[in-house]
Amino acid sequence: MSSPATVLPQGAGYGVVVGIGFFFAAFMLGLTAIQSRYTPFKPSSSEEFSSASRSVKPGLIAAGIVSAWTWAATLLQSSAVAYRYGLSGPWWYGAGATVQVLLFAQLAAKLKLNAPNAHTWLEIVGTRWGQTAHLIFLFFGLATNIIVSSMLILGGSATVTDLTGMNTIAACFLIPLGVAIYVVAGGMRATLLCDYTHTTVLYIIILLFCFTVYATSDKIGSPAKMHDLLARASEVNPVPGNAHGSYLTIRSKDGLIFGVINVIGNFATVFNDQAYWQRAIASKPSSCVKAYLLGGLAWMSIPLMFATTLGLAAVALTGDPDMKVLSPADVSAGLPAPAAAAALLGKGGAAAMLVLLFLAVTSATSAELIAVSSILTYDVYKRYINPQANEAQILRMSHYMVAFFALVMGLAGLIFFYIGVSMGWLYTFMGVILGSAVVPIAICVTWKKANKWGCIAGAVGGFAAGIIAWLVTTSTLNGGVINVDTSGGNFEMLAGNLASIGVGGIVSCLWSLWKPEDFNFDITRAINAPSTHPEYEHKMTEEESNEKEKSSDADVEIKRTTSQGDSLHPEAAIGVTLDEDLDPVALEKAFRFAAWSSVILMIVFLIVIPLPLFFAHTIFGKKGLTAWITIEMIWTFLAAFTVVIYPLYESRVALTMVGKGIIKDLFTKGSGKFEEKEEHAA
Repeated sequence: MSSPATVLPQGAGYGVVVGIGFFFAAFMLGLTAIQSRYTPFKPSSSEEFSSASRSVKPGLIAAGIVSAWTWAATLLQSSAVAYRYGLSGPWWYGAGATVQVLLFAQLAAKLKLNAPNAHTWLEIVGTRWGQTAHLIFLFFGLATNIIVSSMLILGGSATVTDLTGMNTIAACFLIPLGVAIYVVAGGMRATLLCDYTHTTVLYIIILLFCFTVYATSDKIGSPAKMHDLLARASEVNPVPGNAHGSYLTIRSKDGLIFGVINVIGNFATVFNDQAYWQRAIASKPSSCVKAYLLGGLAWMSIPLMFATTLGLAAVALTGDPDMKVLSPADVSAGLPAPAAAAALLGKGGAAAMLVLLFLAVTSATSAELIAVSSILTYDVYKRYINPQANEAQILRMSHYMVAFFALVMGLAGLIFFYIGVSMGWLYTFMGVILGSAVVPIAICVTWKKANKWGCIAGAVGGFAAGIIAWLVTTSTLNGGVINVDTSGGNFEMLAGNLASIGVGGIVSCLWSLWKPEDFNFDITRAINAPSTHPEYEHKMTEEESNEKEKSSDADVEIKRTTSQGDSLHPEAAIGVTLDEDLDPVALEKAFRFAAWSSVILMIVFLIVIPLPLFFAHTIFGKKGLTAWITIEMIWTFLAAFTVVIYPLYESRVALTMVGKGIIKDLFTKGSGKFEEKEEHAA
C-alpha cells in the first residue's frame, strides 16, 4: 500500500514503470518491424545491432546524446543543488556537464579518422597497446557503466517510491526490464529512435513546468514573484558561503566547489563511457562533430531550465502547506523537484514528474545496455573467448549481454540502496575512481606519441591517488571518522576528484613527452576494415557469383536510397564506413573546427559568464532574474527545435520511403517491402 505521505497511489508507480515501460517496448518493436520491412537496415545484422550501420545523421545523433546524457541526476541532482546553493547550482550543473560533450566532438572526429570501423574504444586500446592495457582500461570502462547505471536506478527508484510508495526492490528490477526488451529486438537504431521519442516528451513536460511556475501558477506565477519568495527565503534561511546568504547570486562558495567536482567527474562519465563512443561510431563521419556540438548545447538547456524552475520553486515554496518538508537525506536523494511539482500541480504534477523521470531513466538505460553489450561482446567474448566467432554467434551474444546487464543494473542499484549510498553521493564520487583514465583514453585515440606504460601508470596511479586523497581528507576533516555521511562532503570529494584526474593526466602526458612513441594509426584504421571483414567477404563473394550467373546485368547500376537518403553500397549494408566518407583532409578540418569551437565554448561557460558574476558578488534584482530566466527559456525552445524538429527534416527522405511502402502494402500486400537491390536500366 502507498504511504499516507505519498501523492500518488502505489498502483500509479507500477502503472508507469510496467505500463509505460511495456508500451514503449511494444512501440519500439513496431518501429523495428517497420524499419526491417521498409528500409535496408535489419537488426539481424550484428553491425546494425551495435552501430546502426554507421549511417545515422546528426539530428538523430544529437537527440540521442541529449537523451543518453539526461540521467535521473540531470533532473534530480541539478534541482537539489539549486535547492542548496540557489541560482549558481543550475549553472554549474549544466555548464559543468556540457563542456565534456562539446570536447568529445574532438574525439569523435579523431575516431572517424584513426579507427573508423571500430566497435568500441577498447578495441582501439587493445590494438594499439596490447592485452595488459586492454584489461586495465576494460575495468575503467565497465566500472563507468556500472556506476552510471546505478545512479539511474537509484534516482529512478527513489523518486517512484517517494511519489507512489512503490516497493524499491521492484522498481530497481522493473525499470530496466521493458528497456531490455526493445534493445534486444532493435539494437542501436531502436535505441536512437526511442531516444528521440523520449526527448520529445521530455521537452514538452519541462516546458509545461516552466510555464506553470513562471506564468500560470497561483503560488508563484512570474519571475518577479519568484524573486520576492527567494529573497524572503534568503532572509529566513541564508545560504552559507553565498553573497549575503542569498539564493539570487552566482557568488556561492559551495556552488563553485560543486562545479569543479561536476566538471571533473563528468569527464570520466563521458570519455570513459562506451555509450558516447557508440553514438560517434553510429554517426556518419561527415557530421559527427556537428552532432556532438548540437547535442551538447541542446542538453545544457535541460538541467539549466529545469533546476531553475523546480529546484528554485522548492525553495520558494518552503513553508507552503502543500510543500513537503525536505530532510537532508531527501535532498541528497534528489527529491526537491518531485516535491515542488506535487506542491504546484498536485497529483497532476506528481504524475508528470513520474513520467518525466521514468523516460529520462529508461532512455539513458537503453544507451547503457547497448554500450555494455558491445563491450562484453567484442572486448570480452570475441577477444578472449571466441576470436573466430561468426555473425550469428556475435549477434546472439549481443542479445544475451543486454539481458545480463539489465539484471546487473537492478542488482547494483539495490546494493547501493541497502548500504545507504544515495544518487547524490554517487554522483560526486564517480570522478574519484574513474577520472584517472580520462586523459590516457583521450590521447590514445588522438596522439601518436602517447606512451603505453605512461598511460597505464597514469590510470592506475591516478586511481590510487584519488582514493587515498579522498580517504585522507575525509579522516582529517571528520576526526578520523570515515563513513557514507562523512565521506560525501564537498571538500572530501573535491580532493579525491582532483587527485584522480590530475595524477592520471600529468603522469601519462609527462611520460609520453619523456619517452614518446611514434605510433602509426594505419594499424587502428585496419580494425574491421572491409578487406578483413568476414561478412563483407561473404557478401562480395555472393554478389560476384550473382554477376557470373547474370552476365546480362553487368551494366546495371545497383543503387538504392536508404533510410538515411544515401546510396547503399555493399559496405554500407553491413556497417562498414565508405572510403568516400573518410577524406583525411575533411576529417582533419572537422577536428580543428571541433577543437576551436569546443574550447571557446568551454571558456565561455566556465569562465567568461560565471566568474565575473562570482567575483562581483552580484545579487540579481527582479529585472536581472527575469532576463536570466527569459534567456534560459529561449535557449530551451531552440534546443527543442534542434533535437525534435530538425531530425524529422533531415529524415524526410526516409519517412517518405517508409510512407510509400506502407501505402503500397495497403493496396497490394507485399508490394511495399524493401528489396535489397533495385535495378534500373543503364
